[in-house]
Amino acid sequence: MAKSNIVTGLDIGTSSIKCLVVQKRPNECEVLSCVEVPSFGIKRGAVDNVDEVAKNVQLAISNAEKECGQKITSVLVNIGGNNVYVIPSDGIISVSRADQRISKEDVDRVIQATKAINLPKDDEVLDVIEREFIVDDRKGVKHPLDLTGVRLEAKVLLLCVFSRDFLNLTQAVLNSKVQINDVIPSSLAASNSVLTPQQKELGVAMIDIGAVTTTLSVFEDGDLIHLAVFPIGSSHITNDIAIGLKTEVSTAESIKKQHGTCIFNKKEKEAIKDQAHRKIEIIDKSSDLSFSKKELVDIIEPRVSEILDLIQKELKKIGKHKMLPGGVVLIGGGVKLPRIKELTKEFLELNCEIGFPKGIMGVQNDPALATVAGLVIGGVDFEEEPGILGVVKALFFKIKKFFKNFIP
Repeated sequence: MAKSNIVTGLDIGTSSIKCLVVQKRPNECEVLSCVEVPSFGIKRGAVDNVDEVAKNVQLAISNAEKECGQKITSVLVNIGGNNVYVIPSDGIISVSRADQRISKEDVDRVIQATKAINLPKDDEVLDVIEREFIVDDRKGVKHPLDLTGVRLEAKVLLLCVFSRDFLNLTQAVLNSKVQINDVIPSSLAASNSVLTPQQKELGVAMIDIGAVTTTLSVFEDGDLIHLAVFPIGSSHITNDIAIGLKTEVSTAESIKKQHGTCIFNKKEKEAIKDQAHRKIEIIDKSSDLSFSKKELVDIIEPRVSEILDLIQKELKKIGKHKMLPGGVVLIGGGVKLPRIKELTKEFLELNCEIGFPKGIMGVQNDPALATVAGLVIGGVDFEEEPGILGVVKALFFKIKKFFKNFIP
């Protein structure tokens, strides 16, 4: 990407498309435009209708151009949902040099060996996330180059994608008359904007609650170690409210945003016993609704707990249940529900916080902008790279060129 002070990120989600345009300033980015438009043509995080998505992307970009007064010619794009997954793999080779010193060619060969794995038809290995190398019996090696040994082994995560989903996504963006600089996994982009290096090093779980999916990303020793996507999100909470209160989905969404909460804490339970049962009246064109705060909590809490139960089972499966010193970081539009942090902390028995983007003036208080903020942070060219931006910039370049060879 040519050096420029202007960078544009495009977060294409199931329910909305977010376009963020920033300008580089000393030590941080300044928002020039941040727009959001409804998303159509996407099912479960995958582009189902290329033309429809292209039209929506074009609308988002056009609105952003009007707001910032700049022509947008290229973007950084996310890919998420069920499109991206990881598989653990390993490879082993014999060191080729007579003096048993490990060369770059040896490292390349062992990485290539990890890709020799059977994948579902039409899936592709996009890149390899290195976990550790083993030189003979020496484990936990991060940089094996120039070490000596007879045998070199690599343990990695293979980052994979269903080729058609990836091509549909990139084609939709290209059809909107802009170029693609890079396509970055949503969870890796978001981690750049909300997680600290200390959290990633100690061990942290990032939970992204989107409209129809929830993504769990686990980091340790500075790298991604696990990724899982569950087919349940904030729209399912809305649907539950619509069914429980016998109202339209649009009305249920409004009720969730205005009156929804996950739990009552102990003090509230004692202080508002009467208020919890006091009726809330909603009058609109379609119907008159009357419900209590308790009735609403009784609808919302079980669905959020279902999401957290899936997370907990996944953490147990990988041996990280209650074993993440960096705690849990919540991002995405679905985490704006009041008390979701408290419920998560209680359910998972881990410290919990809401993840807000760092280093960009204007988006610090919105966890729904974590992904698009991470995209633009990684796309900004910093000459001196001070502070948090310098750190995330370095992390970004570890993943920045994953998809170059796949963009049509």
